[in-house]
Amino acid sequence: MWVHPQFDPVALRLGPLAIHWYGLSYLLAFALFFYLVRRRMAAAPQAGWQARDVDDLLFFGVLGVVLGGRLGYVLFYKPAYYLAHPLEALMVWQGGMSFHGGLLGVIVALALYARSRQRPFLQVTDLVAPCVPTGIAAVRLLGNFVNGELWGRVAAADVPWAMVFPQAPDRLPRHPSQIYQALGEGLLLFVILWFYARKPRPLGALSGLFLIGYGCLRFVAEYFREPDDFLGLRWLQLSQGQWLCVPMVLGGVALMLWSARRGNKA
Repeated sequence: MWVHPQFDPVALRLGPLAIHWYGLSYLLAFALFFYLVRRRMAAAPQAGWQARDVDDLLFFGVLGVVLGGRLGYVLFYKPAYYLAHPLEALMVWQGGMSFHGGLLGVIVALALYARSRQRPFLQVTDLVAPCVPTGIAAVRLLGNFVNGELWGRVAAADVPWAMVFPQAPDRLPRHPSQIYQALGEGLLLFVILWFYARKPRPLGALSGLFLIGYGCLRFVAEYFREPDDFLGLRWLQLSQGQWLCVPMVLGGVALMLWSARRGNKA
């Protein structure tokens, strides 16, 4: 059995300036995205991508992640609370981000970007889809795990890597679900998408595979993650995160079927 090391949430102090691990996790996520998108663009010169497209994509993506992630948390997880305390919805520094909300925010941002560049929307989402999972891994590890938050459910006695999280309401060994999610939704999904993208695929196929892959891996990981104490389990004993994954997977399947039927190369 392991005990969470209780890292200092501040990674670096420069006088009055405190740099938190959570902020570094997002910085690393965006840096990885920038690097991988550039590689994807260089591998497809026939698509006519330009250097400034990387900067613009990153700008639109950051806005989508931050605004969508916060708004998603407000609407999906604590709508009644923030309805009673609307000003606190703006206090991002207090925590509370939703991946599914961030995804919706990025979709809107990429739609605006595609329209401004007069490019097919799915061409843009296919470009960025394989570049997202590494950022998920960075946030799960440097953000969630280092801060000892979003811990897992109580583990069986024979799980040797179970971990005690002092922030949890008990001293029971739990699954380090943040690491599970970093390995699954992060690294494993990245490998799947990156290798799938090495060959030309029909328009929309990569986007569809991302939705299916993330939705399925997150759905499984939620069985090891402690449900939010203010929500608990929902209908059919599924968590809020699992229910939010259902439309993702269905949308991904529909998109891949449409893509295969259309058959044109991206």
